[in-house]
Amino acid sequence: MKLNRNDLCWCGSQQKYKKCHLQFDEKLEQLKQQGKIIPLHQMIKNNEQIEGIKQAAIINSGLLDYIEENIKAGMSTEEIDIMAKEFTAKYNAVCADYQYCGYPKHICVSINDVVCHGIPSENEIIQDGDIVNVDATTMFNGYYADASRMFMIGNVTDEAKNLVQNTKKALELAIDAIVPYQSCVGDIGKTIEKFAIDNGYSVVKEFCGHGVGLAIHENPYIFHFEPNEPTVTLVPGMVFTIEPMLNLGKADIFVDADDEWTVFTEDGSLSAQWEHTLLITETGVEILSK
Repeated sequence: MKLNRNDLCWCGSQQKYKKCHLQFDEKLEQLKQQGKIIPLHQMIKNNEQIEGIKQAAIINSGLLDYIEENIKAGMSTEEIDIMAKEFTAKYNAVCADYQYCGYPKHICVSINDVVCHGIPSENEIIQDGDIVNVDATTMFNGYYADASRMFMIGNVTDEAKNLVQNTKKALELAIDAIVPYQSCVGDIGKTIEKFAIDNGYSVVKEFCGHGVGLAIHENPYIFHFEPNEPTVTLVPGMVFTIEPMLNLGKADIFVDADDEWTVFTEDGSLSAQWEHTLLITETGVEILSK
């Protein structure tokens, strides 16, 4: 339905359309006339929603800071799960991973050849030389933020260290490549894939970034490789994650048949992942949680 200038804006701000998203929609129409794919209104967050997501992001980043201060060789991954549960509760937030699609724990802890979705356990002990991904999603007052970090424990090999650092670099290059109203999702994937291949790594294609904020997973789907299809243009108000997973060996993966969650590299090679929650603004990109 086409809105009149004095109607309430579609974004839910309770402001008149002419004072809220009218000019924005006019820009989108121009992009559409240029042949670009424009985002659905459902992908655009209003100011109130963005502020709510930012509050969740503060807690989510704080949780990862807390884990970074305490993670060490000799501790179990179950201890990290307990830390996540207790830290979020302290701020009246919750770990959004818990019971999401049946996931049994509050946070994901993935070590060495585990690509993602590692389930914390009191029997899994972090060792000297491990590289560990901790992936946290926090829900606060109905808003969500999502991020993950890599931690290098003790005496890590140069090969492992380079993988961790270059995976982060791939994420940073993808963020730097975003130009509001000009870039599309495919530009993110193209940037990550080129950097990975140039540095001798493979890109996991089965898991990608996603919209986030009002739910744990939303549109758009964020490719970490160059897709063979047109993709949506990135515009202000979009909130999503970029979370490249790079393998030291081949890209092939498999899911543990017993727990149906833990994802391993097929060849047993090391894997690394970094994830940020991002907001597209009029002038660039704001990192909300990292």
